[in-house]
Order: sequence, then structure tokens, then C-alpha cells
Amino acid sequence: MSELLTDVDHVGIAVRDLAAAEEEYRRAFGVEPVHRERVEDQGVEEVLFKVGSSYIQLLAATGPDTPVGKFLERRGEGIHHIGYRVEDVAAVLRSLRAEGIPLIDELPRPGSRGATVAFVHPKGFRGVLVELVQEPADDGRGARP
Repeated sequence: MSELLTDVDHVGIAVRDLAAAEEEYRRAFGVEPVHRERVEDQGVEEVLFKVGSSYIQLLAATGPDTPVGKFLERRGEGIHHIGYRVEDVAAVLRSLRAEGIPLIDELPRPGSRGATVAFVHPKGFRGVLVELVQEPADDGRGARP
């Protein structure tokens, strides 16, 4: 079987105050955000910091009834999930389903940065919520959206 994961895309960290967390990362690590986005269907606002080939993703809930809002209520701030980069989210979902691993998303869906994503249930990976991330296609000029 060939390797399905190509890289660690990001580590998602749930925070209550996005602006304060962003400033802490700026001051402590000397990093600047490379991307900001509000992802309505996931109920989050995010700030991304590039670190090597990966990102640190700070996530704030857009409301208490969102997945991140519920996470913050139950567990407080901290690591929410890990995102793994893959070539083909749909193919990886098929492979995981065949292995009997429980999925949150049965089909790929749009994510931030124009990526295609799917979430895998923490029960499948020893309590860790996994996000599969397929980067957007190249725009023909060597740049990504």
C-alpha cells in the first residue's frame, strides 16, 4: 500500500480570543499571519501562520453551538485537530472507510484557502480529530489561490 499522507498541513488550535492569541504568536515567535478566513459552514474564524511547509491554525468559534464552540466549552483552549496533506481526499476517504475507520465527512467538502477537506472521527485515531487536506490546484502560473 502506498503512503496516503504527503505532509502535515496544519495543527489547529482552538482559542477563545483570536486577536489576543494572534498577538501572542506574533510576539513569542516573530511570525506574521499569512492567511485569515471566516469559514461559515465550519463555524470558525481562522488565522494561519506558515511554519516550514506547514501552518499553525488558530481557530475561534463563531458561536457556542459550533464544533469549536462546543470543544472550547468542554475542553477549553488547546489543540483541536491535526490536518494532514493528501493528494486526493476522496481516495483517502475510500481507503479509510474500507479499513473501518469512522468518518465525520463521507464526502470531501470545501475548506479554507480553497482547499478540499474532510474530517475523520477521533475514534479512528486514538482520540485525535484528523482533517484531510487536498491543496487547491495550481492556477497555471505556479501560484495557488
